[in-house]
This record gives sequence, structure tokens and C-alpha cells, in this order.
Amino acid sequence: MSIRRLPEHLVNRIAAGEVVERPASALKELVENALDAGATRIAIALAEGGLSRVEVVDDGCGMTPPELALALERHCTSKLPDERIEAVETLGFRGEALPSIASVARLTVESRPRGADGWRRVVDNGQLMAEGPAALPPGTRIVMEELFARVPARRKFLRSARAEYGACLDAVRRLAMARPDVAFSVEHDGRRVLTVAAAEGRPARVAALTDRALADNAVTIDWVREDMVLGGVAGLPTFHRGVADHQYLFVNGRPVKDRLLIGAIRGAYAEMMPRDRHAVVALFLDVPADQVDVNVHPAKTEVRFRDPSLVRGLIVSGLRRALDEAGHRVVHRPTDTALEMWRPEPVQPAPANPDWSAPSAGVATSLFDRRPTFFAAPPQARAEPAWAPPPETTAHPLGVARGQVAKTYVVAEAEDGLVLVDQHAAHERLVLERMRAALAGGRVASQALLLPEVVELDEPACDRLEARAAELADFGLELERFGTRAMLVRATPALLGQADPRGLIADLADELAAFDEALSLRERLDHVAATMACHGSVRAGRILSVVEMNALLREMEATPHSGQCNHGRPTWVKLAHSDIEKLFGRR
Repeated sequence: MSIRRLPEHLVNRIAAGEVVERPASALKELVENALDAGATRIAIALAEGGLSRVEVVDDGCGMTPPELALALERHCTSKLPDERIEAVETLGFRGEALPSIASVARLTVESRPRGADGWRRVVDNGQLMAEGPAALPPGTRIVMEELFARVPARRKFLRSARAEYGACLDAVRRLAMARPDVAFSVEHDGRRVLTVAAAEGRPARVAALTDRALADNAVTIDWVREDMVLGGVAGLPTFHRGVADHQYLFVNGRPVKDRLLIGAIRGAYAEMMPRDRHAVVALFLDVPADQVDVNVHPAKTEVRFRDPSLVRGLIVSGLRRALDEAGHRVVHRPTDTALEMWRPEPVQPAPANPDWSAPSAGVATSLFDRRPTFFAAPPQARAEPAWAPPPETTAHPLGVARGQVAKTYVVAEAEDGLVLVDQHAAHERLVLERMRAALAGGRVASQALLLPEVVELDEPACDRLEARAAELADFGLELERFGTRAMLVRATPALLGQADPRGLIADLADELAAFDEALSLRERLDHVAATMACHGSVRAGRILSVVEMNALLREMEATPHSGQCNHGRPTWVKLAHSDIEKLFGRR
């Protein structure tokens, strides 16, 4: 078989497959062009999720007729004034988007620079169909119709109109987050579905495009390391989602999807969120142009960093610092689903003819002799003498203790509502943070066992523990090998008190088996600390005194991350006064 040169129209269609995968990818390229043109307003209209029509109108600089002709040719661009592709500062730079779209759809481009007349050019699947004058305001209007209509092999892989519409909306959201100084609007089948005004701050723009509740349940990030800057907003660990679709990442203003960045987010939230849940974040990373390669893929959604470890460390440190400052904060109120679980007990009417016991024969009875027998439940609460007046609720965010329910939950009264605290989950987090603080100062103090304890395990588990013996010693846990299938425990962390060595060692062995080799030393140590803290915390079922309950509340208020346990569950929830009033039908 001889080698032959492919015809130009086929080359264009092959190249288009790298840039235009679906309507959303074409829309992304068109909006990026509008932003690079200096637009302050961008209006988008979709029909059938973009399958039949995509229209983008901007008020940017516009193009002259010769520039418009060049823009529809491959690898023609105004965004690379020289050959230093590593110094590119615009979203687009390859000169492929418009010709690629025009080779697989019907594309109409109208443009007018300020102070000049407008011009129009129509290309249908690579063929020039018409051109001439056009009447429009300064800026550019682009209409893409019938994507892949003449490429059935690609058309059949497109999804439903609803799915394609969702992908288009997500692409616009990401670009709108990157540029809060630009106004965006989106219409779908004649219905306005998105409008964001310009001049909003970054946190407000992110909240407007994701979840309005994020503004009240997030922290602001502002972190600098060397010549790299990390900004954005991050949801509290208890404000999470079941999928990672609410993680928005930007590098030098460019929306990206990068495994390194996603892994850094997961590492920053480790031990603060359930493993099957995902954080809600919008991170904006600004790095010198020579430290990142944006020319990895024609779609420009992937990047490669010169120093990946530095970037990962920057993100983990920036996120953890911001979350540390959040202290004991959690999502402000229980979910509507949780509130709906509260139901008033139905009132049972008294029976018309109560089944009173019949009197014995020949015995005189009265009304009082025929009363029914009642069985009272044993009391479930207790009282303690008040040696001093209780503290004022206004002085403490988590309120003051009023009692304990089911030997597990502390009930506290705050100025603005009722606080319920899971005593085991809360103390577990407090022990972990104490252990981290001690480790940062050198090592955790140990408590020698009066009699060393032998813990029998299988051989692989003993191998894992022996390999990590030095790391575990820093936590105050002193181990040594005792034969083939056993470990000898000589000391346990003093912070854990009377810990159960057998259960602790067994859990640590399981945790070490689950470690990913890609985890950093810090992340591995966090796993170890979390497992130990679980064994040293106040267990559910222990009766606490009022003094102990208040001490727990005060320490939570002063401890970072105390709003969630080591497994990511909330340690406390609040029923606001308004929620309580709703439960009793007062509002």
C-alpha cells in the first residue's frame, strides 16, 4: 500500500476531532475567543442543547474583512506576536478553533471593529458559501449550526440534547468564574437560564454560579509561596457533594482539569471529609508562564507544571491554612431532609369505653376503685446541684451545656439556637489536633505499659508495622517484632490515656495496608494520627458531668477543624430558633 497525501478537507476534519468533541467544546473555544478580544459582555444562545445551534455575541475589538478571512484558516492567530509559545498569556493561541468548527458545521461569522463597517462570512463544512457587508454593533457574532451533520460517524456519538446542554452550561460557568469582570448571559431554546453581571467579586461570582449557600459555608483562600499565588474559595469540610463536579480549577485564568490539582485537594481535605464525598472548591492558581506548559493538548484543558511537588504543596498548605482558620465552623443548619424527620407525635383520643378491670363479685366498688393501672417509664434525665450560676450563652458560639441525651449527645443552648454535639466525634477530633500539635513540636509523649503486651497478627501485618516502627515511635507508640506473627507493645501515646493496645495495633495494621504509595509522608502520618485518636476519644455511652460537657464545648471553639470528626462527619449541628418555631408550628 503506497503512502498518499490526504486531501485538505479530510485533514481539517481529522484536526477538528481534537478540538471539537461536542457542542460544549466548540462553545468553550468561541467564548475564549470573545474574552481574548477584550469583551465586557458575552451573550450565548443555544438550541437543542447546542446540537442544532450555538450563538455567541460579544462586544470585543472585532475583526476587519482581511482578518476575518485569515481567522478561518488553520494556524492563523493574533495571539502569538513572536515564536515564544511558552510566554502565551491568552486563552487561545493555536489558531485552530474557528477553522476546525467550520470544517464540521455551518459557521457564520459577523464582525465589526469600532469606527468601521461590519463584514460577514459563511463557511459550510469547509466550503465558503457567502461573504459580504453585515450590520451589527461593534464586536463579533458567531453562529454554529448542525454540528457533525455531514459526519455521521461523529454525530451518533453525541448525547441527548439535555446532556449536551448541561455540558455547555458547565463550560460557560467555568469561564465566567475566571472572569468576574465580564457579564455573561445564556439562553436555551428561547429561555434565559443564566445571567451574571460584571464587577462582582470572585467569591460572589463563584457562589452565584454554583450554590448560593456556599457564600455562608466557605472560607476564602489567599496564599503566596515564592512567585506563585493561590486564591479562591473552599467549602467547609461538612459542605460537600457526592461527585466532584463542583471542583473548579484555574491556572493563570484558564479552566483546567488536572489530576495533580485534584489529588492535592483530596489530600488537603484528608481526615476531614468522608472518603466517598467531594469538596466544593474554586481555586485560582497564578504561576509564571515559564513554570507551566499549556500546550499539552489542543483542547488546552490540560497543563504540565515544571515543579509539580511545589504546586501540590502550595495547594495543600493554602487550603489547610484557610480551613484551620475556620475553627469549629460547620454547615450552619441541618438539612431540610433532617428537619422533615421531626414529626409531632399524633395525639391519641381517649377510648370511649376504657377496659377497666371488673370488680370482684360481692365487693362494693366506687369510681376510684375502677381506675386503670398506669406504668410510668423510668426517668431518662438527671439533675446536678448548681454551685454557681450558669455562664451566659452570648459569650460562647457553641453555647452552654444543658444536658446529655442517650449518653452520647451533649445538648447546649446558644444565643441563636439549640446545639447538639456528638461527644465521641468531637473528642476524636480534639485528640487528633492535640496529637498533630505535639508532633509538630517534636514527638508525642509516650506512656510505658507496666507489662508489655503481645498482639498476634498475620505476618504481612507485622511486616507493615515493623517497617513503620520509627514513624509510629514519633507518635508515642513503641513497638518491636515478637516472633513471626506478633508485635510487642511497650508504650502507647500518653494522649490516649487507657487505650486498648490490641484494638489500636489491629486498626493501624489495617490502615497501613490501605495506604496508597503515592501518599506523601504527611498524609500517611495523618492517617496514623486519625486512627490513634479514634482509640483515645470519649466513647458514646459515657456519662459526662456538666463541667466536662462545657469543657468539651470550650475546647471545640478553640480547636481547628473541630466542626467535623476524623472521618468527615459533623461533630455538631444547630437548630436555629426559627427552625424550632417551624417544628412547633409557630411560623
